[in-house]
Amino acid sequence: MSRRGTAKKKTAEFDPISCSRVVNMLVNRMMKHGKKSLAYQIFYRAALDIEKKTKENPVSILRQAILRVTPRVGVKTRRGKNGKTYKVPVAIPLPQGILLAIRWLLEASRKRSGTSMTSQLSSELIDAASKKRGKAIRKKEETHKRAEASRSFAHFR
Repeated sequence: MSRRGTAKKKTAEFDPISCSRVVNMLVNRMMKHGKKSLAYQIFYRAALDIEKKTKENPVSILRQAILRVTPRVGVKTRRGKNGKTYKVPVAIPLPQGILLAIRWLLEASRKRSGTSMTSQLSSELIDAASKKRGKAIRKKEETHKRAEASRSFAHFR
């Protein structure tokens, strides 16, 4: 057992322009090869695009999209006494769910057809926030269906 004590949990930094942790989390996940300024450029261009299309605050649209995509339950693989593996439904904590939602939104926007990442990201966020559709929403529903299907193994937790 460690004598040092428990490590402090890291919290996300605030975004310098919109003063939002969620924006910083999204930009950090979007960043490739350490190019954070490019990731910020992509996000803020997408934010301008969102503002033009919806006439609403893009940060609130982002928050709404993340809340709609955040999964509540997921499945974990557990091994039973007889050596079989079971998919057991498990509640996902909110911070982990938010990270999953951000990852799914970025993954869905990268797979979208479009000219630039800016337009792909803005259209995916608008679809997830207001229209309740898109690949990220579908992924959440798929995860919930998987958890519902394996509900009979919930006693293995």
